[in-house]
Amino acid sequence: MNETFVVIGGDAAGMSAASKAKREDPERAVIVFEKGEWVSYAACGMPYYVKGEVDDLDDLVTVTPEAFREERDIDLRTGAEVVDIDREGQTVTVETGDETYEQSYDDLLVATGASAIEPPFDGLDLEGVFTIHDMDEADAIEDYVTERDPTTAAIVGGGYVGIEMAEALSARGADVHLYEMLPHVLQPFGEPVAEVVEDHLREQGVDLHLETAVSGFVGDERVEGVELEDDTVDADIAIVGVGVAPNADLAEAAGIERGPTGAVATDEYGRTNDENVYAAGDCAESTHVVTGEPDHVPLALTANRAGRAIGQTVTGDPTPVGDIAGTAIVKAFELGAARTGIVDEERAREAGFDPASVTISASSRAHYYPDGAELTVTLLADRESGRLLGGSVVGRDGAKRIDTVATALTADMTVTELQNADLAYAPPFSPVWDPILTAAKVLSGNLE
Repeated sequence: MNETFVVIGGDAAGMSAASKAKREDPERAVIVFEKGEWVSYAACGMPYYVKGEVDDLDDLVTVTPEAFREERDIDLRTGAEVVDIDREGQTVTVETGDETYEQSYDDLLVATGASAIEPPFDGLDLEGVFTIHDMDEADAIEDYVTERDPTTAAIVGGGYVGIEMAEALSARGADVHLYEMLPHVLQPFGEPVAEVVEDHLREQGVDLHLETAVSGFVGDERVEGVELEDDTVDADIAIVGVGVAPNADLAEAAGIERGPTGAVATDEYGRTNDENVYAAGDCAESTHVVTGEPDHVPLALTANRAGRAIGQTVTGDPTPVGDIAGTAIVKAFELGAARTGIVDEERAREAGFDPASVTISASSRAHYYPDGAELTVTLLADRESGRLLGGSVVGRDGAKRIDTVATALTADMTVTELQNADLAYAPPFSPVWDPILTAAKVLSGNLE
């Protein structure tokens, strides 16, 4: 009798696992339950849909439900929410609009994703106040902007979503105010990146309100303003982007353990404390490549990679999901900002390192070649071992160089080893000494 692989959640991790399992074992029954109607979509593209650079929301769908069913032979059931997991009986309880039923499994993947955090703000239910974490929300924002043509926008939160939506709504003609309760935007990227981005946001006409806490929204049915401690600022639309929380309640209710981050705890194969239950994607922890400790950094590649590995594992080929470095990149109008590993000295000390850092600025291309731009690079290393701990970059050209640093972290390289890496050179692409090599060279000298 063929075994059954059940997947809860139809986005990156879930559909990657289902597809890989079906490819490896075409006779295996693979069933995916997705409580919504959208599957396998590019959530990272939603701000660009609102901005108008993506014409149709369907363009963000990587593989359609019909293709999964007809071409990949996956039993994909949308509009079907798993509400209970019975680990002893190895069944899940599923609710649809018409019925409730049980489905047995041999292996189960929990890929329930994450949800946008909704702070206890007054007026969060007013028309025109949005979070943006799924396709329906993105569509609702685009419809609202098209119909209402807001002139003033409030963005609460200076992370990825806040920066990207500031650009999107500015492009749609709104006067954008961005509120961040911390001293800087893009806090995980470090101060050198944040300061460059903040200057650029102001140049682009974004009004930054740093170290400013929002208490709520005001309006008569529809949002009309943002309420601060001692002021109210006009707003015709508001986007709340203060982070996400892992959807781990379903797993926890079944006795599946959470880790220290609050996400589902997993081993190197994505397996939970139940040998027949796996977890992957935004609901699950991963191991950080620098600290060796559990971490929760909900990003697309992490989800896709882990899902694919689990799909291979359940079909008989144990495959590690891989460690993470928290590598991320964001577009802020004309700038690119990126980070990987540990970029904050305080966090490095908490992890047991004695950190040293350096920040340099260099041209992204040969100085005489057109269209080069200043690139600011920060690298961190451990003083005693010389081990590279992380880095960040920001500039108008070349932010994808962060991948070089991420690769060095995965290889457990020292700063000196990175300094001696044989990177490509040609004037249209880089100076002879690439900015990453220059930063490594300076930091290596400081450690000697």
